[in-house]
Amino acid sequence: MNGGGKVVCVTGASGYIASWIVKLLLLRGYTVRATVQNPTDTAETEHLLALEGAKERLKLFKADLLEDCSFEQAIEGCDAVFHTASPVKFIVTDPQTELIDPAVKGTLNVLNTCKKTSSVKRVIVTSSTAAVLVRQPPLEPNDVVDETFFSDPSVCMERKLWYPLSKTLAENVACQFAKDNGMDMVVINPGFIIGPLLQPTLNFSVEIIVDMVKGKNPFNCRYYSFVDVRDVALAHVKALETPSANGRYIISGPSVTINHIKETMRELFPKLCIDDTNGEGLMDGVNCTICVDKVKNLGVEFTLLKSSLRDTIISLKEKWLL
Repeated sequence: MNGGGKVVCVTGASGYIASWIVKLLLLRGYTVRATVQNPTDTAETEHLLALEGAKERLKLFKADLLEDCSFEQAIEGCDAVFHTASPVKFIVTDPQTELIDPAVKGTLNVLNTCKKTSSVKRVIVTSSTAAVLVRQPPLEPNDVVDETFFSDPSVCMERKLWYPLSKTLAENVACQFAKDNGMDMVVINPGFIIGPLLQPTLNFSVEIIVDMVKGKNPFNCRYYSFVDVRDVALAHVKALETPSANGRYIISGPSVTINHIKETMRELFPKLCIDDTNGEGLMDGVNCTICVDKVKNLGVEFTLLKSSLRDTIISLKEKWLL
């Protein structure tokens, strides 16, 4: 039990990654203070309260990314904070209000509270490969991407890639804040995340798999790279438990074609009617090599894509989401 006696906070705890982080922390003996938007909404809280160890060591707090000091109560007395709360949407009508403000202001709000709370020794921020891969000129198949690569906000704006813009701006302000305030901060940059769901509702990245089963190609891409949610959650916890952890950690699987993904799903679930895609691979998507040596050095081993796909689809069926 690594976390015996330690108190940590997880923001946006009802989300897909955050729920798994909470589960893992409880299993490792931590006391968890989890922030949610609405503690009375069972869709947000029921799956968290049902986790092993939750009765004894989980406490829920209401917090709002845009409300100053909203996280104070939850963070008070914590040894570490996992900041995962940030909206994930690719289709928005007002990018500033729906994505950028909650991502950027919310991050600063949480970090300001951490700065004022003397007990907090380390902050782990959930970013995304969306803050890594959007660049000019675009990445090529021979490029090897590592933690030194950052998305270019002006390219994101030009191409109206609002989600990557929100994650890039949020990570930039977080890094600047940590630098200015001598804060011990680690950033995790996951790719598209799949794997079983703890929460009862469909989240954006798993919806991609539902779309693929229905014969859609959600981004019209030929290449996708997925990573398992359990590996991503473990990377977050290892980033806390490894004293030498620092900077950014990219965690993403290899690029595979949409055809390969569909063939794998057909092989795993012959009875599942997986339609052929219309408009096959109109864009390549990002097909480059992502170096994941740094995250492997934390002790994270990658779940095979086939296992992740199998567990994702089983989970979707159990929750009546497929």
